[in-house]
Amino acid sequence: MKKSIAILRGDGVGPEVVDVAIKVLDVISEKYGHTFEYRPALMGGIAIDTVGDPLPEETIEICKVCDAVLLGAIGDPKFDNNPSATVRPEQGLLKLRKTLGLFANVRPVKLYAALKHLSPLKEEKLVGVDMVIYRELTGGIYFGKKEKSEDSASDLCLYTRKEIIRISRLAFTEASRRRHKLCLVDKANVLESSRLWREVVQTMSKDFPEVDVSYLFVDNAAMQLILNPSQFDVILTSNMFGDILSDEASILGGSIGLLPSASFGTSHRLYEPVHGSYPQAAGKDIANPVATVLSVAMMLRDFGLTEEADALEAAVGFCIDCGITTEDINPDNPNKCSEVGTAICNVLIGEKLLT
Repeated sequence: MKKSIAILRGDGVGPEVVDVAIKVLDVISEKYGHTFEYRPALMGGIAIDTVGDPLPEETIEICKVCDAVLLGAIGDPKFDNNPSATVRPEQGLLKLRKTLGLFANVRPVKLYAALKHLSPLKEEKLVGVDMVIYRELTGGIYFGKKEKSEDSASDLCLYTRKEIIRISRLAFTEASRRRHKLCLVDKANVLESSRLWREVVQTMSKDFPEVDVSYLFVDNAAMQLILNPSQFDVILTSNMFGDILSDEASILGGSIGLLPSASFGTSHRLYEPVHGSYPQAAGKDIANPVATVLSVAMMLRDFGLTEEADALEAAVGFCIDCGITTEDINPDNPNKCSEVGTAICNVLIGEKLLT
């Protein structure tokens, strides 16, 4: 198989974790006889510093013609700490999602038995935790009309029926393949936009009679993720609620550095770790590459390379079981980011963990 992949290393630790992912892909390609063509492009703070634009037109064109996009991370404190900055790294990601029509963000949350002691929850609450969050990406408050005066500001939360239908159908389909449970998280007691979400989901549920549908207000959902996370199978929610809840869910396993994600559209797909750019660690070779590597596994699975994806996920699990982990997981005896990458590659090719 031959596939082209747009490589957006981005900011902070993005280049380091993406380099590990490429190393893993090279091993996969050699072992299984595939060809992966990498097309690097600028995005985020590095793109602003280089060309003054967080998402240059050249990057958009590269992403459009590639079979997949692999993103490291974006963000830089110098923009966060400057309220007057009119150009920000995050604008590049929002624009890329909109341009490529990436309307669904998929974030699986599955725990490793060897790391349950790192969770802030008691181990008995973690039994059976295995969920996936479907977050809408192109509508809602992040993209609504924005107004600001000297004494007030507003952000419009706008959703169309079409936007809700397309991601809801994906979430229902996933639930029908899993444990047949779907939970819509909204704020329908207050927001008209949430009431439209609930109306669409209630109507669509008739097409998926095998799926048990439940509804939670977002404040209760945030509490239930801590009190009883194993109750969730597929969570469906809007852009902002999904952004918040998926980060909350990521800590169940002990580190946000373990969680992958994929963003789907009709014709394009982007893969990225859930974690941010972690600028304090940039260049120190200490970031956790597992989330990016598992994002690659999601990519391989979507390419139809199930055996390769299974092997990669198994290699990651084996390394975690053997204690080959970065400082976010094992601060007393950590491995470097690059060392974890080497260990995963060595497991894939049947060699010793570290050489």
